[in-house]
Amino acid sequence: MASWDSYTEKTTPADNDSLMIKDTSASVNKRTLFSGVWTWIKNKMDSENLIPIYANAGSHNSIFRGKNLGTSFTSEMSSAIQNGTFDDLFVGDYMTINGTVYRVAGFNLIKNCGDTNFAENNMCLVPDNALYNASMNSTNTTEGAYTNSEMRTTNLAQATTKITTDFGSSHVISYRDILANATSDGQSSGWAYADCKVELMSEVMVYGTKVWGDSGYEVGCLNEQFPLFRLNPESIHRRFYYWLRSVRPSAYFAYVGTSGIATSNSASDSFGVRPFFFVN
Repeated sequence: MASWDSYTEKTTPADNDSLMIKDTSASVNKRTLFSGVWTWIKNKMDSENLIPIYANAGSHNSIFRGKNLGTSFTSEMSSAIQNGTFDDLFVGDYMTINGTVYRVAGFNLIKNCGDTNFAENNMCLVPDNALYNASMNSTNTTEGAYTNSEMRTTNLAQATTKITTDFGSSHVISYRDILANATSDGQSSGWAYADCKVELMSEVMVYGTKVWGDSGYEVGCLNEQFPLFRLNPESIHRRFYYWLRSVRPSAYFAYVGTSGIATSNSASDSFGVRPFFFVN
């Protein structure tokens, strides 16, 4: 009989591979398939009330891992997103591309949304830090709300260029969402579907609720807290100011303060641009 060390290794077993086990009920050695071992593990996890990890968005949205995924968005990641298994991708995982840390904020958050249904599997990302500082408007006004702000029409262009360069333009998703586009009495007063790609977050996406932007027009299709912030609140509190897209009074937009406070300030102030986007 060959010694144990003389056998070559197989690092990734297949379902129909076999291994030797001792059948204690009969005190003899027997062969068993790896598929049978996995079935035993799954049944054991279920019987012990342990939660198995399934290959779908719901399961992967429920686990914060925080693994370093490397320095690029790979074809393997793209395939895992597009086929909906999200294999080896979890909330809080991150990649550092051209000096920017991009962190996974959730999976399939925009799926089945929009006036034109977005049916593709997708992964949401948010940078850990502001990409740069900019103002919402050059003067202290919220007229036209977020849709018509200088932030969205001009100041987000730099972020869009960087993100499409870092991930590849074919992977950064364009989608349709409802955005506030008018104001009245210091609050958003109208909305419409818009073409979206790289956008500022709303209060609901970050905090899970409206704070200063009390109008219902502030909440579009992305109307829930991102799993990243729900599972790991310290991802909200980054010790720098960054803008949110919610209108407060006639001259202020909401932002997250250095201390973590949910507050607002003059539209012409220069605060951090920390956008979100989707890839596949």
